[in-house]
This record gives sequence, structure tokens and C-alpha cells, in this order.
Amino acid sequence: MDENKNIEPGAENPEAFTGLKLGPIKKAAAGIPAVISSFKHIIEEAGLVRGLKALNKLNQKDGFDCPSCAWPDPDDERSGVAEYCENGAKAVAEEATAKKLDANFFASNPVQQLALLSDFEIGRLGRVALPVYLPESGSHYKPISWDDAFRLVASRLNSLSSPDEAIFYTSGRTSNEAAFLYQLFVREYGTNNLPDCSNMCHESSGVALGESLGIGKGSVTLDDLYEAEVIIILGQNPGTNHPRMLTALQKAKSKGATIISVNPLPETGLMGFNNPQKINGILGRNSALTDIFLQVKINGDMPLLQAIEILLLQEEEKNPGTVLDNHFIATKTEDYDALVTHLKLQDIDRLIELSGVDRTLIDETVSVLKDKKKIIACWAMGLTQHKNAVDTIKEIVNLLLLKGSIGKKGAGTCPVRGHSNVQGDRTMGIFEKPSIAFLSSLQSHFKFEPPAKHGYDVVESIKAMHEGKAAVFFAMGGNFLSACPDTLYTAQALRNCSLTVHVSTKLNRSHLVHGKEALILPCLGRTDKDILNGEQQFISCENSMGVVQQSKGNLTPISEELLSEPVIVCRLAKAVLGNRTKINWDKYLQHYDQIRNDIERCIPGFTNYNSQVRKPGGFYLPNCNREGNFDTGSKKAKFNIAQFKPSSLAADELMMMTIRSHDQFNTTIYGLNDRYRGIYNERRVILMNQQDIQERNLQNGDVVDLYNNEDGVERIARKFIVVPYPIPRNCSATYYPETNVLVPINSVAEKSNTPVSKQIIIKIKKPGA
Repeated sequence: MDENKNIEPGAENPEAFTGLKLGPIKKAAAGIPAVISSFKHIIEEAGLVRGLKALNKLNQKDGFDCPSCAWPDPDDERSGVAEYCENGAKAVAEEATAKKLDANFFASNPVQQLALLSDFEIGRLGRVALPVYLPESGSHYKPISWDDAFRLVASRLNSLSSPDEAIFYTSGRTSNEAAFLYQLFVREYGTNNLPDCSNMCHESSGVALGESLGIGKGSVTLDDLYEAEVIIILGQNPGTNHPRMLTALQKAKSKGATIISVNPLPETGLMGFNNPQKINGILGRNSALTDIFLQVKINGDMPLLQAIEILLLQEEEKNPGTVLDNHFIATKTEDYDALVTHLKLQDIDRLIELSGVDRTLIDETVSVLKDKKKIIACWAMGLTQHKNAVDTIKEIVNLLLLKGSIGKKGAGTCPVRGHSNVQGDRTMGIFEKPSIAFLSSLQSHFKFEPPAKHGYDVVESIKAMHEGKAAVFFAMGGNFLSACPDTLYTAQALRNCSLTVHVSTKLNRSHLVHGKEALILPCLGRTDKDILNGEQQFISCENSMGVVQQSKGNLTPISEELLSEPVIVCRLAKAVLGNRTKINWDKYLQHYDQIRNDIERCIPGFTNYNSQVRKPGGFYLPNCNREGNFDTGSKKAKFNIAQFKPSSLAADELMMMTIRSHDQFNTTIYGLNDRYRGIYNERRVILMNQQDIQERNLQNGDVVDLYNNEDGVERIARKFIVVPYPIPRNCSATYYPETNVLVPINSVAEKSNTPVSKQIIIKIKKPGA
């Protein structure tokens, strides 16, 4: 059997097409259709009683944190009707499903047969109900006891010639408690190989903000949005990826905020919002959100921002002291003169051309910004996954610094994180490049010497496995293969391992593309009750705005064989480290308060952790930018000087970006519809400008193959349907993970090493051409 058929199901099989249907692009997000969709998924997966029981506690102060995005909950009162969105409900439905995969399931379904299913079909099978093991050359996963599973992992890890031959990946779903224990175990084992999903999404944000402002996190709170005069949203589709953000934007707009959206696609969630908890929303009277839409070309954000900055400088020259915050610039920043000199050397007409935005819209934007001092900039992966992502985000910082819009109410930076605790995991020490201060704290409290050598990030981990430098891959959650770039290369990297281990709630493709041996260790989810020593435990998470709050599931787990992530880490550590450990892992197995006590001792900002996290709504972590301070070497914010380098496209090439459909969250596929974009019953589509379609002698609905040839390697994604869409010329968009196969392993963002999934040069050919 062709091994690659378990990478891209349907790529060689035209019958994989399910019958594409196109409808109008929606004018507003949410509304009654979102409510219907939410309950449809809940009833189908969890059943009415179990599903409603879970939804009743979703994002409530005495409930559990949403397992999908990291958008913050209101600090004060939360909705008693529904403090969640459509995609949050879908995520709960996936996790709270009553379907389970038991020993009979695995005995009846060989791995190669399961691999022929689509990611959507795999996800609908149900929760993994017991630990299972795939022996070398085996065809089926088989039940294994927890003790035997831990002994097997310990044997393989302890037989490596160096701890650096093991990779320990973390998904953003992992709780603070589990993440802290995980990194503690990995470092006592002897390596900093702790890649995580942040390496693939907001690493560029962390690098840019850390270098410019002294902290790799955003500065705003949810209440700041309600005091903002202007909110700029760049490279983000909140209607699908962070739907609860729409409620905050609607409230901000009602208080007078102007909303400016910057994106290659006119996303429905940016344009309008029918709030299903308001009468007008129920009646379909959409509330317009965006006041000015700046439709950039793919990667046109930096030239757009620089053009705006040049025009603001010109306005300041006309009316000195009225446009820029000169006092803030003089007292809180450095390198302003260098920025001004750089901008004056730029050709503004060329920058505007490169941005793809009409000059009149840019002038309108400048007219709004010039008189405002309270500006918030929000962004997501539409900015972070470009080669120049770090400099582009620093350009956002430049704009905010010019206006003095950091360190005051209603102003600041807002990188909107994708997964519900990805920011918390980094706070807990899940990082391949830990600071000396962090390692010193671990050494002081636990009396072992953690490794100082930097470990592998995601891209480096894939290369290490591919080159035989790493032999064991352990994943704490996630769907590594489907999330990563260059799918065939990554698949071979995993197959090169002697052992792959996944701590998971549900089956996914990474379980089916495996090392010589493989384990699936089933864990509790956010919705599940976590009982330890007869007492229900809670875990905690950090959202996009630095709030740490507790999360406590309320559903009976679907199997007694499931263990929590903290318990899995503790038992694994005891098995691997044995008598050489200096950590009392049994203490953590008594109560999770013991874990939080040690987090408090090691990590700044967690004073009185156990008492603070028990307060309704939790607590804010310290944030220097929020206070108007900058923890850089000079204690000042840094203006950045960057020269935009446009990509060069041949006449037969397009720039492609990967996007999510409305029926997915990250790599989890909930369905085959992209309701807001009017695309139904199919995912293998390529969105193209109508003129580009005609110039290539294509017809709407044609089936084409997509090619990328970077580094002399031909990468092919076969059989995609051409769909006309209002996207700029020479640009195109496809869903991931289907086109991750086209993202070159060596195409990464400068400094952050994030895969460049939004800037892929492709050619389009008809099959057989």
C-alpha cells in the first residue's frame, strides 16, 4: 500500500469529492443559524441531557474553560443564557461525545484501514477509552495497562544515548498544572526539547513584542476594548476563530469605537454580527462592525502600516503637537529619529501599490487615526505566519508608539491566541529556549541542575526526527502531523522514530502515522470530572489577556481507564526517573494544590496562587506594558526599522495562504461546510480571483492540482476545486491541513522560525497537464 495515502485521503481518489455546493457569502456572523448549528452538534455527539449539562457550565466562573480558543471571559457578570459561541459548543460536543473507542473497536479496525478515513471521519469516531499499544510491524492497536505503558516509555527513553534524542511536544490545551509538571519532568530527564504549538502560531508575536516592548504578551484587558477610540483588526477572522470577540467588538462600537479591518478576504465576522442574545440579532437585523475595510494583498500589511505612518508624520508636520504623542515618544521610547529618517526615504506610492489598498481608504484611515490617542491593535495568524512576521508585528508596535497608545486605558497590543491555554503553557515553562532566571529558579527549588542548552522548536524537531537525531516523540495533546508544515516530510520524520506516544482524548491522524512502536494514552478532557483520592480537582488556564482562572469539569468520564494529564506526567516521571529523581512526584498525586504551591514558588506573578485562583473569575498576571513600563535593556520601548521585501511571482504563479473553514478549530474538523463563505459539503477547494481564473483558461468548478517547488522539491496537493471569491489578484486561499503538504519545511519566519503558512508560492495545473 502507498504510505502517502494516509497523509492526504482523497488526493488520488476523485470519488473523495462530496458534492460541492456554493451559496452567497453571508453578510453577518452568528444569529439563529449559529444557535441551530450549536445544538445540532451537541445533540448528535453528546445527546441532549449530557450536552446541555456541559454547556451550562461552559466558561462560567464555577465551570470549565472552553477547550477551543483563548478569548477572555468577562471580568464581571457572565451570561446566564450562553457564555459561549458556536465553535465553543462544537468543541464541547466533540469532547463530551458519548461515543467511545474500546478494545473491540481497535481489534476490528487495522491502522491502515483507519488511515484511509478523512480527518473529519476520524474525529467523529469517538473518545479513546483505554491505553493502546501498536507493536513494531503490528497492524492493530492493542490494549495495554497503564503500568506497562509507563514501563515501556521509560525503557525506550532510558535506552537513548542522550536525552536530546527525545522530543516532548505540547498542545495549547494542556493546563497550567500539567504543563508545569511536564516541563519539570522533561528538564530533570535532561533536555529542553519542548516544542509547542506556539512555535507554529504566535511565536512571531512573542518575539516581536518581547524585543520591542519587553514582554511577549499583549497588554490590553477586555475592558480596554470598551474604552478604545479605534480598534484595528489585522490578519484575523474572529467570526470563525474567536467568535465571542464579536460581542466585545459590538459593545465597543456601541460606545463609539471605530473599527478598521485589514485582511485579504472580506470575512463575514469582520463585517457584521447578529448577536443571538439580542432581539435585533434574533431578528437578523445585523449590526455592522467594520467601518473601514482595507483589503490588502497577501503580506501587504507592512507596506500598508508604513504608508499610514508616513501620512501621520506628514499630518504632524502640518499641525505640530496634535497628531503624535511627543511626550510619550520622548520619555518612553528610543530610536524614533531613526524611524522617521527611514520612513522619509520610502516611496509612499510604491508602498501603497504593494499593499494593494486604494489610496482613498488609506487617507480615510489616517483621518480617523490622527486625532485619536486610544488605539488597540488586534492580530492573529494572518500576520504571524509570514517570513517578515516579526517585523510586521513590530510595525504595528511602531504605529501604537507614535500615538502613545500603550500603557493607558483603551489602548495597547492584542495578539489573539488560538488555543485555550497556549499562553499559559509558555508561562509555565513550555519553551525550548528557557531563560537563565527560570532555570535558576527550578534549580533553587528542586535541587537538580536543569540543562542550559537550548532545545528544538517544532521545525527543528521535525528535522531532527527526519535526520535520525531524535528517536522518541512524546506529544501532550494535539494532532502534530496535521498541524505541521510539509506533510510528507513530517510524516517521514515521525516514521523514523523508534517510538511515538500521544496523550489524547480522541483519535487523530498523528496516531495513524507513527514510529516503529506507538502508544495512545487517553486522558480526561476539560468537560470531565477529575476525581483524585476521592476529591474533585480543578485545573487552571491563562487566556489571551493574562487572566488565570480555574476550570472544573462536570461530566462523568466515558471510561474509568482515563487519567488526567497531571497524573499521567507524575506516573511517567516516576517510571522514567526512578530513584534518581529529586522531586516528590507522589506529593502531586495527593492534590493539585501541591502543584500550584510549587508553581507559586518558581514563577513570578503567582503569589497566593491557590487562594487567588479560587476567586470567581481568577486573577490577572503582572504585565509591565499595561502599567506603561517596558522591560527592555534600556527600559524603553523600541521603534523598529524594517525594509519591506516584496515576493516575486512569475506569470503563472499565485501566492497562497491557508485558512480555516467555519466548521473547524485548528486541526479539528467539525463538518464540511464553510457557512459564512458560502461553501458547502467540500473542503478541497481553492479560492481565486475571477480574473486569475480566466487568465489561466480555467472555469469555475474545474478540478486542479496545486504545486510548490521551493528548495528544488516538488510538492503536490491534488484535486482541488476552483471557486471564485473576492480575493485580491494573484492571491489564493485553501483550507488547512489539506494544503499543509505545500508548506516547505525550510520556509519559516525570520527570528521566530514559524512555518510560513500564509505565504506559499504555488502553480496550478489541471490533472494530466
